[in-house]
Amino acid sequence: MLNYRAIGVIPSRYSSSRLPGKPLIDICGLPMIVHVLNRAKMATSLERVIVATDDRRIYDIVCSYGGEAIMTDGGWDNGTERMYEVSQQIKSDYYILINGDEALLNPFHIDMSVAYLKENPNIDSLLLYNKFYKRNSPSDFKVVLTRDRRVMYISRNDIPSESRNQVDCLYKAYHIMSFSKRRLELYMTLDQSYYDRIESHELLRLLENGYDIYGLEVESSAISVDTQEDLEYVRSVMLKNDFFKLYAK
Repeated sequence: MLNYRAIGVIPSRYSSSRLPGKPLIDICGLPMIVHVLNRAKMATSLERVIVATDDRRIYDIVCSYGGEAIMTDGGWDNGTERMYEVSQQIKSDYYILINGDEALLNPFHIDMSVAYLKENPNIDSLLLYNKFYKRNSPSDFKVVLTRDRRVMYISRNDIPSESRNQVDCLYKAYHIMSFSKRRLELYMTLDQSYYDRIESHELLRLLENGYDIYGLEVESSAISVDTQEDLEYVRSVMLKNDFFKLYAK
């Protein structure tokens, strides 16, 4: 395996329609963004972990907890574009986008992503996913894949549809999204696509333009914190979480 470099980037913005100030919301004594940062830093495959934000409040909090943050432009449409700005300042072979609301992030899953890319250097985009049993949850992105685990589509709706036949489980996007440097640079040449705008998921921009995204299944019960219900759930399980015990004081 070649010794490719990998950088972790956590895009974080203050505004949220359902949870204003979401990155700084307290979860068991720490701001949510600090949970994500601490967990990402446990991944042994990452040379650096950087929070990319356009908000000084988030920047200051990250730095106060000993993290690394970069102020980025406020005009980006999504986290991948924000990560691209980081890539122009910090050179690497792979850039691993870690959503800033994955408060129950498992750092081993980051290591799995990086290892997969290093073992398959012809693959330029990778999305983690896990089995999912909840229905009618538009805040969770569902994915369908080909037999060789290429992503076919990503939707807020339940896919595949169970209008005719039931399925054992759905697959949910677990938002660790990995890019080679060349794929990240290509991404920035693409305009926002039709389904990207409709579903509000940035990876659809690649799919609509014919570029492969591979999926890697992991075992996880982690959820993105998108609603008050999500927040209360994460708070209820955090104190029992093994990774939390490693960085809680």
